Order: sequence, then structure tokens, then C-alpha cells
Amino acid sequence: MSVQRRRSRVLSVLPFAVMGAVALADMATGPSLGFLPLVAVGPAFAPLVGGWRRTACVGVIALLLCFALGWYDGMTAPRRGLMIVGSVIGVTLAGLVAVFLRREREAELDSVRSIAEAAQRVLLKPVPKLAGRLRAAVSYTSAVAEARIGGDLYEVVAAPQGVRVIVGDVQGKGLEAVETAALVLGAFREAALDEADLVEVGGRLARSVDRQLDGERFVTAILAEVSAHQVTFLNFGHPAPMLVRDDGTLDMPEPDSYALPLGLGAHGTADPQPYRTAFLPGDQLLLYTDGIIEARDRGGHFYPLAERAHLLKDHDPETALETLRQDLLQHVSGPLQDDAAMLLLRYR
Repeated sequence: MSVQRRRSRVLSVLPFAVMGAVALADMATGPSLGFLPLVAVGPAFAPLVGGWRRTACVGVIALLLCFALGWYDGMTAPRRGLMIVGSVIGVTLAGLVAVFLRREREAELDSVRSIAEAAQRVLLKPVPKLAGRLRAAVSYTSAVAEARIGGDLYEVVAAPQGVRVIVGDVQGKGLEAVETAALVLGAFREAALDEADLVEVGGRLARSVDRQLDGERFVTAILAEVSAHQVTFLNFGHPAPMLVRDDGTLDMPEPDSYALPLGLGAHGTADPQPYRTAFLPGDQLLLYTDGIIEARDRGGHFYPLAERAHLLKDHDPETALETLRQDLLQHVSGPLQDDAAMLLLRYR
């Protein structure tokens, strides 16, 4: 059961639990301690979930409980009784107003969310399941509740020179991160089809990002090009890819020296140098963001991605990635603190 569903269940039971506790306390101690006015707390919790009918029903139950407890306590002061009844009615009416206001805000939020989801689908389009001779699968888990995307990005482009991919991680969160991700993806999609060499793709991407990013924003990214049974990488300060060989061995190819992330070209550092390794039928290439390897369990231990490579054994790449994602969520035992994206490539 999700945390949100569990919380909704607790809130739905809370008004009745409070009124039941007040009734038991009043019956146990008698009218001397004056627990009866606390019955109004039940209708106060009612507007948190449900509609106006449920709130009105809780208010009616609270009124009936007031009359029953007043009779049980032998209450002889009509003024005090009227004050208690008036409190319950007043809290119930306030709750009804709160329900209508909450429903209006929820309708506005649903409208905004539908627009945001449409924009997100345009930004992070589903990658093609088949690209050239490769099969591709993607997994994305946003750290923001109910969001489909955040600051991580990915794309797969079947160019004449080979299949070109990018996986990146934007510094920061929120709308600025999404805006930066859109900038990087737009530049990559154009350059991947126009440029003849992966180095030229990276150079054009870096120039575009350096020109349009301001302040201290930057993007770590890794570019890869698969062609002729080998893969070429360009690494802009991004975690090393993971290659799972056909015989089960692992390879984490790294450059001789890491370049700075995209957006920091003004510092005048050297461009990333391409490096290559074999990529044969039966091998698997996993590109990911640091939200995967920096996810911690309750003991503060990072997620051991290399030790979980065997989870990618399923014949269907999407199922394999989902198995790995579920293992990641089980490791952290709760919501992720950072966006987590994974892109898996295999030969058909």
C-alpha cells in the first residue's frame, strides 16, 4: 500500500476515532471533567478527505452523540448544552465551506497537472523500442511526487552513423531544471542527425548549452554512439556507463580524464575526449543518472548497482529495467531523494 493511500485511510477514520475516544472518556469519567465539548473535534477533521455529504454525516453523528452523552450524564444546564450543540453545528458548517474550497483547488490542480503532463510528454517522448539493430528501454522515477519528469533527461536517435543516445542530469530541481532539460534535448536531437561525428555532436551541444545557460546551472551528460559492434562515449562529468557482457562480466568504461559538465565551458577547460569499447550481441549497455548510485538505504549505504547487474537477465528489456527499479525502491524503503533515470540498450 502506498504512503498516500495509507494516509488517506487514516484521515478518513480519524473523525470517528476521535468521537469514539471522547465518548469513552466521557462515559468513564462522567460530566465532572467536561469531555463532551470535544465531540466537535470530529467534524473538524471531516473536511480533510471526502465530500460535503461525508462532512455533513459526521456533523449529524456528532450531534446525536452530544444528545446521547448529555442524556447519559444527566445534563441539567440547558445553556451549556446549547453551547455544545452550537459548537458542533458551527464546526460542521465551517467544514462544509472548507470542502467546497478544497474541491475548487483540486479542480484547478487537476487542470494544471493535465497541462504539465502534456508538456512532459512532449519533452521526454517515449524512446523507440527498436533503433537500428538495437532494442531500447527507459525507466524514469521522479523524486517529486506525481511528477513524470524532473531534471534527468534521455534520448535515442537512429542516425546514419549509428544509434546515438544521451543521458543527462540537470543541476537543481523544479521548473528551471525542466527548462534546462528541454534545452539540452532540443540541441541533441538536432545535432545527432546533422553532425557526422560524435565529437562534433558533443561540441555543438556544449556550445548551445554554454550560450543559453546562465548563472551556475550545469548538466552532467554522457553521449554514446553504437556502430559496427563498438560503442563510443563522450563524458561530460557523468557517472560511468555499465556494460554487462554476454558471459556476465561487468565493464565500467571511464575516460582518461573527465571533462566539466555542460554549461561550464566558460571556464576554458578541455573538451571531452572520445573513448571506445566493444559492444557485441549479447552485451547490455546501461546508462543512468546519479540518482541511482547515490540512493541510500536507512543505514546510509549507497545502492550497489554493480552487484545488481544480474537483475537485468529478463529477455524483455523493459521488464528487466522495472525489476532493477523495484529493487532500487526496496533498497531506499521510501521515496527517492533525487530523480533516477536508466536507459538500457541491447541488440535485437
